[in-house]
Amino acid sequence: MPVSVLDESDALHSRVQAFARGERTESFDALALDLARFQARWSPGFRRLCGLRGECSSVEQIPAVPTDAFRLTRVAVHPPELDAARFATSGTTGSDRGVHVMRRLDTYAAVALAAGLPALCPPGVKPVVVALARDPGDPGESSLGYMMRRFMSAFDGAERDAWLIAGDEVRMPALRAAVDAAHAERRPLLVLAPAFALVALLDRLGAATLPAPAGSVVMQTGGFKGRTHQVEPAALYASVTHAFGGARVVGEYGMTELSSQLYESEPGVYVPPPWLRVTPVDPVSLCEVPEGEAGLARFVDLANVDSAVAVLTQDRVRRQGAGIELLGRNPGAPARGCSLAIEAMLG
Repeated sequence: MPVSVLDESDALHSRVQAFARGERTESFDALALDLARFQARWSPGFRRLCGLRGECSSVEQIPAVPTDAFRLTRVAVHPPELDAARFATSGTTGSDRGVHVMRRLDTYAAVALAAGLPALCPPGVKPVVVALARDPGDPGESSLGYMMRRFMSAFDGAERDAWLIAGDEVRMPALRAAVDAAHAERRPLLVLAPAFALVALLDRLGAATLPAPAGSVVMQTGGFKGRTHQVEPAALYASVTHAFGGARVVGEYGMTELSSQLYESEPGVYVPPPWLRVTPVDPVSLCEVPEGEAGLARFVDLANVDSAVAVLTQDRVRRQGAGIELLGRNPGAPARGCSLAIEAMLG
């Protein structure tokens, strides 16, 4: 593998991390276009996709890689022997799972912390951090699990029994110990949890509560359709707030194929960080839809240095001020625009 691709990649990682730190010596658009050109040079599939779309002189013209492509082919500029992690999407079988490979994890960690800290932690406060999840390993196959581990070390830093799911059960003694520790240390509690795990916790608690210290936060990561039943977000938020004695619930939206996350600014509205742009697009033309209309979510994620800077999902979204409203998955077959893009990626 030519050394030049590694040098070019490392330089782009440095530029993206500087952008995420607020060192805005260049524009979002300029950096996104440089990432797209870099990926077109070193990824044959993306180069074919660029050929299908023609000249790429603006961010809007960068061809977006459909999330299904991560399941059907390798989306990366580097060979497998340089993978630092292979994060897999959820799925029941190996063939159902997409894989986002990363050559470097420091950029992923940097942008996750830069977005998560202001959304989840009061200024100057270090919470007690636990996760309603199984220990995923390090780095493991779960990008969410990797992010949770980084939050534990960066926001808390203490050695504690922090992974609170064993098998399919919530480890209630460990959760109660974390709540007690937060009170004893006069620190808020930060609970990281998929929505279905919160449903399981509420089932275990019944009418009981676990009042946490003032300023405590529960980060829920979506997935409102649980393993046994479905719950409405508003009802879940109210029940979780009650169960933890007034804790604030903050929604997090991310996906394996992205390196960046969005957080709720108000119920149901998710705001992207400065290094992530979300555009609702028409499922056939892949062009931006008029203001107020729903479309498929097209992400331009500067932190996807070595994979795909632009990603097209099957999630439907609508703009709401500076953020987006999530409207669920696109029903039925894959959108025609997605299918054409996948054909180009696969050659």
